Amino acid sequence: MKSIDRRKFISGLAIAGAGLASINPIEVLAGNQSQKMIRIGIIGLDTSQVTMIISHINNIPGPGYDVVQPLWDSSFEGFRVTAAYPYGSKKIESSIKQIPTYVGKMKENGVELVDSIKILLSKVDAVMLMTFDGHPRVDQAMEVIKAGKPLFINKPFAASLKDVIKIIDAAKKYNCPIFSSSPTRYLKGAQAARNGSIGDIMGADSYSGCPLEPTHPDFYWYGIHGIEILFTIMGKDCHTVQRKHTLNTDHVVGIWDNDRIGTYRGIRKGKVTHSGIAYGLNEILPAGSFNDVGHRPLVIDILQFFKTGISPVNIEETLAIHVFMEAADESKRQGGAPVSMQAILAKAQS
Repeated sequence: MKSIDRRKFISGLAIAGAGLASINPIEVLAGNQSQKMIRIGIIGLDTSQVTMIISHINNIPGPGYDVVQPLWDSSFEGFRVTAAYPYGSKKIESSIKQIPTYVGKMKENGVELVDSIKILLSKVDAVMLMTFDGHPRVDQAMEVIKAGKPLFINKPFAASLKDVIKIIDAAKKYNCPIFSSSPTRYLKGAQAARNGSIGDIMGADSYSGCPLEPTHPDFYWYGIHGIEILFTIMGKDCHTVQRKHTLNTDHVVGIWDNDRIGTYRGIRKGKVTHSGIAYGLNEILPAGSFNDVGHRPLVIDILQFFKTGISPVNIEETLAIHVFMEAADESKRQGGAPVSMQAILAKAQS
């Protein structure tokens, strides 16, 4: 595979993500002792993840919610989802159909439904952008960012790499903290490997379900969950990407710094789960099962982020994940040829 200039690529990531790491903690949330409850707003009630997340924060047990126990403890004290703006996709039928269901669930649990993001922002201290369709997300995120509210961005981050960069650049411009992650980042083995339990990482394989949505880049819609596992283990410094595509499977090979190889397998037929394997200098470690963690670790990090304004995931890594997915699409368009991450980022920034 053709090598690329590592320093230029890392510099490009740094330019796109510059400034976010130095954002000051949100004093109104962390430092104001008179504020007893941090009020959280939701944008987009067209995905089941809203109930998975709210179940922890608002302490809602029962069918249809995240079943990982314990459901609630002191990690969630001082936070509550209090308001939601329901919309939401206006184009993707499978998402539109879900909105009435989750509107009903919000009403059942005392969450106020509002008619606009502007009204939502007047009632909350922090926001979770949950809209399942990535296309409205730029405009939705901009309203929150301009208001300076800490913003968690669920998957998909946006519907294109250009839009991802627009949101990141706006967060820098308005000095607004943003954080994005899939809950699959928190698989126990993946976290242990990232934290050094098996020595230096020599490589990794990951896999997940990968249904395609014609309105989005192939992996932005669902493959992101397996690719997030890969980057959790390998880090952000991938340089070239090569993809093989068939009707039922995608196989993507990335070359990281120090000639390390990481792969992602996207599954569209057969048994589907989210996991992987980390290859360390001292040991080989399975990434773990999502059933063992659920959404709980992600929710804890979201709440800590809302309190401090400091993202637990460097924005450069989030950007690199989206560059990787766009590079994989470009490799597919080129019949499986290796594609430079640096070139993909430069094109999206132009």
